[in-house]
Amino acid sequence: MKKYKVTLSLEERVRLEGMLKAGKASANKLMRARVLLKADVGRDGPGWGDARIVEALDVGICTVERIRQRFVEEGLEAALNRKQQEQPNRARVLDGRGEAQLIALACSAAPEGHTQWTLQLLANGLVELKVVDTISDETVRRVLKKTN
Repeated sequence: MKKYKVTLSLEERVRLEGMLKAGKASANKLMRARVLLKADVGRDGPGWGDARIVEALDVGICTVERIRQRFVEEGLEAALNRKQQEQPNRARVLDGRGEAQLIALACSAAPEGHTQWTLQLLANGLVELKVVDTISDETVRRVLKKTN
């Protein structure tokens, strides 16, 4: 006996079927919609079992179980969309203030003996100004590219 039974309302079913017909959503979202429609125990009688859904849609058993659980516990939106990270993997090296200092440094005159700023010179300059303890030239490149 399944712990999490998916019972879609008429509005939810129409929305999911509309998503699949339009095909405008991401592949993962469409796959989740298919899982929910197959697992629905409502209108068409008993829903498909997890093993049958896995075979038909070529997804993992844990994926089907997770989608069922998220639908029952959190609702349709949570089941369709990717779970947001509670905490990012890594803290940002430069916050907004640090980025502003980097841009100001990059717009200033190049240091003595150089005709222009290099990424490594900018990284070293941020360390000298005590904006950050350490920073890579790649991080400097990404920040400058983003603010170009």
